[in-house]
Amino acid sequence: MQQNQGLVDYQDEIDLKELFSVLWQGRWLVSGISSSVCLLAIIFALLTPNQYQATLLLAPTQQNTGGISSALSQFGGLASLAGIDIGGGDGGDKQIALEVMQSRSFIEQFINQSGILVEIIAAKGWDADSKRLVLDRDIYNVQSRQWVRTAPPGRQVTPSLWEAYKVFSDMLLVSEDKKTGLVSVSIEYFSPYQARQWLENYILAINLYLQQRKLSRIEKNIDYLQQQIATTSVAEMREIFFTLIEEQIKSKMLVEASPDYAFTTVSEAMLPEEKSQPKRALIVILGGLLGMMLSICLVLCRNYWFNSHTKINNSKREL
Repeated sequence: MQQNQGLVDYQDEIDLKELFSVLWQGRWLVSGISSSVCLLAIIFALLTPNQYQATLLLAPTQQNTGGISSALSQFGGLASLAGIDIGGGDGGDKQIALEVMQSRSFIEQFINQSGILVEIIAAKGWDADSKRLVLDRDIYNVQSRQWVRTAPPGRQVTPSLWEAYKVFSDMLLVSEDKKTGLVSVSIEYFSPYQARQWLENYILAINLYLQQRKLSRIEKNIDYLQQQIATTSVAEMREIFFTLIEEQIKSKMLVEASPDYAFTTVSEAMLPEEKSQPKRALIVILGGLLGMMLSICLVLCRNYWFNSHTKINNSKREL
């Protein structure tokens, strides 16, 4: 048993010596490929433009209506049967607000209303000296203010909001701290100034969007209740409908008085002074490691192929 174990160890030692011998013989190939890949990684890292990330910390706004909620709860069952929603506002539902914030419809609306389609699609860098955005002339002509890009298959020369939504979604990062309930929202872009400005406008837009949606629902409830009053002659029912209308009007006043309807800013967005991307040192290191791995695999595969063909040729000669 000990003799067999010694034989295995001896064979392993021979295999390791042979492996190092093969790698030593192909050291120039390993060195050449590793250096080439590392050089390409350096070029890629240097050509990749800087990006800056602006971040805001938000707290979901608690939509507590106090006495109004208590009063409405008395008629909650009747209102539900009548098809009226008198529950909490959309802004109080953090999960709904988070989903709306990242939805395609809202982002497309934000891009369209902000007029930032050119900056999203045609930008390719940032000139820190002049503090101006660098646009790709092959995509957008600044002088004529026209799109000149070669349209992708199935697309128009003028980019669609769907294309802008996909690009903007990559810039946007929304995360929630499960312990504190705070929400972090970040936008990463070539220009640090526009990253911060877009982020601030984005939070204003989501608050306004959810506020207007809640007001629209309240208006529909009031219209519906007024119709019910006009069609019923039962005094008790009319009194209940009038009470519901009164509470809806109070709820409407509170919503209109809440500019930070869905989110309240806890930490303002600071102007980012350091780039967030690219991490050039990491790119070069990973490029060097990748080049070394590829070159070692190539050397070993070449040696295996050479040995296999040598054995086949020797077998044919013996036959």
